[in-house]
Amino acid sequence: MDLGLAGRVALVTGGSGGIGRAIALALADEGCRIAFCGRTAETLADTAAALAGRGVEALPLRVDVTDADSGERLVAPTLERFGRLDVLVNNVGGNRRKPFVETSDEDWAAILELNFGAHVRISRRAIPALRRQGGAVLFVASIFGREAGGPGLTIYNATKSALISLAKVLALELAADGIRVNSVAPGSIRFPGSSWDRRCLADPQGMAEFVRQNIPLGRFGTAEEVADVVAFLASDRASLITGACVNVDGGQSRSLI
Repeated sequence: MDLGLAGRVALVTGGSGGIGRAIALALADEGCRIAFCGRTAETLADTAAALAGRGVEALPLRVDVTDADSGERLVAPTLERFGRLDVLVNNVGGNRRKPFVETSDEDWAAILELNFGAHVRISRRAIPALRRQGGAVLFVASIFGREAGGPGLTIYNATKSALISLAKVLALELAADGIRVNSVAPGSIRFPGSSWDRRCLADPQGMAEFVRQNIPLGRFGTAEEVADVVAFLASDRASLITGACVNVDGGQSRSLI
């Protein structure tokens, strides 16, 4: 299926590794020009080379999204290089897993900024550029933003829920501008170096049992499977979809909504 993204410009945060890299490559395969950020020069260069190998013009940006000026440092160079912005993918995220009573103010401040505040700031800076011709904003959330994730995940759950809520309300505010806003909710996704990958390598039997009990399709998801959903939602093929949160989880989630 031709998604009609050829020639458009996408900005992907955390695009130098993991799910973000897969998203950048998926959008590139559809003909998008790609701006992407990361914190490590080596992974930025590696992803830029992979994008160049697909014949796509890419702009790697070494930016920490938690910096106060990250929105300007991402959007301004993108517009300077490409002259437009059509797709924003807010992908960066993380966690500090511990019992609630052991979490500190610093833990909360750090993950609130990484998982939520940075996305607010970057989206706010990008929206005026998207308004010029319409476009799409995507947020990579989690199924644990839609339902309880279990003990130790209070910060993660709270911030991912906030991200899904932000996407829903932005979809209402920006509909008249021709900007669609959606979120995706990955389940347990395994890729090299991920937390699930480390757990599988350390405890293959335990992880096999986890999959048996929790994922009806019988396997972990891949970064590419998340990326394919993001690419679809970014495209005109999803022209009537806005304000939605799409699970990508092999049936793992249990929420009815």
